[in-house]
Amino acid sequence: MRNAPHERIDEWIDRDCALTKLGVRPQTLYAYVSRNPVQVRADPSDPRRSLYHVADIAVLAKRKTRSRRVADVAALAIAWGEPVLESAITTVAHGRLFYRGRDAVLLAETETLESVARLLRGEPDDHIPGDPPVLSASWGADDNARVRVLRTLALRAAMDLPLQGRASRALDTEAAQLLHSVADAIAGAPGTDLIHRRLARGWGQDPDGPAADLTRRLLVLTADHELNPSAFAARVTASTGASLAACATAGLTTLSGPRHGGAFVAVDAFVEEAARLGGPEAISRRLRDDLSLPGFGHKLYPEGDPRAAAVLHRIPDAQSFLDLAEMVEDIAGLRPTIDFALVAACRSMNLPTDAPFQIFTAARCAGWIAHAIEQAQGDSVIRPRARYSGPALDAR
Repeated sequence: MRNAPHERIDEWIDRDCALTKLGVRPQTLYAYVSRNPVQVRADPSDPRRSLYHVADIAVLAKRKTRSRRVADVAALAIAWGEPVLESAITTVAHGRLFYRGRDAVLLAETETLESVARLLRGEPDDHIPGDPPVLSASWGADDNARVRVLRTLALRAAMDLPLQGRASRALDTEAAQLLHSVADAIAGAPGTDLIHRRLARGWGQDPDGPAADLTRRLLVLTADHELNPSAFAARVTASTGASLAACATAGLTTLSGPRHGGAFVAVDAFVEEAARLGGPEAISRRLRDDLSLPGFGHKLYPEGDPRAAAVLHRIPDAQSFLDLAEMVEDIAGLRPTIDFALVAACRSMNLPTDAPFQIFTAARCAGWIAHAIEQAQGDSVIRPRARYSGPALDAR
């Protein structure tokens, strides 16, 4: 705080006027004055009151407005807003999903999760990883797939080396091994076959049958989806230098939330409602009750999710699901997302109730690993600031 020499009285304003110009509370004004070169003088008419130099307050107000604009942009970017991180892995553009510039729907025609995982990591096709470690001894006899995956990742997170200071070839090998470990945990047994075949076998399906091929397609289409919540969680973890397994653990725990990977439960419940009440009645009830239509409408795909379109017409005995999708579009104007397609596919193949989450977990693990490796190439920790909205500060 600086006391000023005698100047014209119109160059000074009282506290109330300063508070109005800055749009802050008295405590905040005092904090501003203590941290900034604001000239302050006693009011000649009442020495107990302070006056503030109008030009200094104007500078503070301009600075505050500029900071608020930046903060507002940052806040909006967090929730489906403008891009906040550079990434060469995945993007959504022109209503389509691209993995390193290649259309994911076209990749799903021929590729496997393993080959797409290498693509996402930017890894050469000729790199053959070592054999994945067998960690099945860490599973309990009654553990379900979710528990087995979490146990596997937690064990590796406690044992694996951090990301920093390691050559890319070593990370590529560890990445492939980690993905296989997750697939083993979901399938319930270690194996060396392609992941979609192992999952099909674990569900009691023919590894050479249509269910396995549909699973392959779903795995490719859900391997990554830009900066989704679980990918962002993996990147935050990677920015600290943690191991790949720790990054995947962060991704998995984030995926489990009902607004992310756990959304399949709500989609399944809606499908059940439609089967019980009839599609039009189930849809109308939800709209009248101001409830969402799970599995329909995606902010990044206003014209429809291309991943869902690439799956729904390939599902055997899917007419009831196609009819429901048509009803929703007719009544609400919303088109199906990949969440709905996953539930429809798993129901038509008589897979376990948790199969959509299992497929999503195996697939997204490839994306989490790619994001973690890319993030680790930088040298800064992801550490955003919070906009304080708590009690007034004690600035004494």
